[in-house]
Amino acid sequence: MSAGLDSSDAVELVSGVAQHSFNRTAMSCLEGRPVVRFPEQLRLHRALEELGWAGGIDEFNNVARLKNQSVPEPILITTNGTILVGFGRWRLAMLEGRQEINCIEYPLGDDEALQFIISHHQPQRGWNAFIRIRLALKLEPYFQQRARDNMRVGGKYKRLANLPKAHHIDVRQEIANFAGPGACARNVSNVKTILQTAHPRLIEALTDGGLRINRAVPWCKLPKAEQVEQFTNYLWERATNKIIRQSIGRPKKDESNLDLCPVLDALQQQEARQHGSVIVRVSGRLQHTVILIGQDLLAGPHSQMGLKLT
Repeated sequence: MSAGLDSSDAVELVSGVAQHSFNRTAMSCLEGRPVVRFPEQLRLHRALEELGWAGGIDEFNNVARLKNQSVPEPILITTNGTILVGFGRWRLAMLEGRQEINCIEYPLGDDEALQFIISHHQPQRGWNAFIRIRLALKLEPYFQQRARDNMRVGGKYKRLANLPKAHHIDVRQEIANFAGPGACARNVSNVKTILQTAHPRLIEALTDGGLRINRAVPWCKLPKAEQVEQFTNYLWERATNKIIRQSIGRPKKDESNLDLCPVLDALQQQEARQHGSVIVRVSGRLQHTVILIGQDLLAGPHSQMGLKLT
């Protein structure tokens, strides 16, 4: 313990953290105890295990690049071995079969540990709003209990016209506050809906950052097979728009163009021969009409004579 904290002070301080919104200043007042652990003795928080999340790949890659540094940074853990900070270092130690790993141990319970994990990793790449909200939702019973406790305390003020604002806790807003940037009470509700109704492929894309919460919510009203169809179309359109933007952005001298009339004729012939081989998509983001043709049209025997590059 630090010079100003004995064991009873630490317990009281940790208890204080449990009774109020997580306070990183309070956490900094708790001096951790340096310990050496076997990597197998450490574990992910149960909320991370359920999520299947152990930090972003960037963290692991950064640790791999710095693994030869003279004094490796220790892993922060709780007394029961739950990892607070250092997922990449732990994964690398496991991968390399190390016998021991330096840690700093803090006396935090599961709820406080999860609060610290979310708070600490908010600004880090890979910990997107969906992941942070999903983790923060694990604290919903904790916030609900706080709300009930505040209501009981609020009974002291029953003669007042209005209870003090501090005694009115919106559980959704508390969860959003903990989740950090990109989170709001509405998105907390949206994530709950997604977890209840979304196809696993959508949840995977939300976790990876390939899909945003607001985009996924309307699809959750559809049958799961249609959700996947909508998501596939979205990916196709996004990839196509990217190619279009890159094509439009090229200097004129670097572009190879085709005469328009032969292209349209070739497309009509291709569709007549093979129905559905030509797809038309409407994009509201573009101010130009752009025709993308595949190499199969250029290479086809019916098109080689009619299509000429200019």
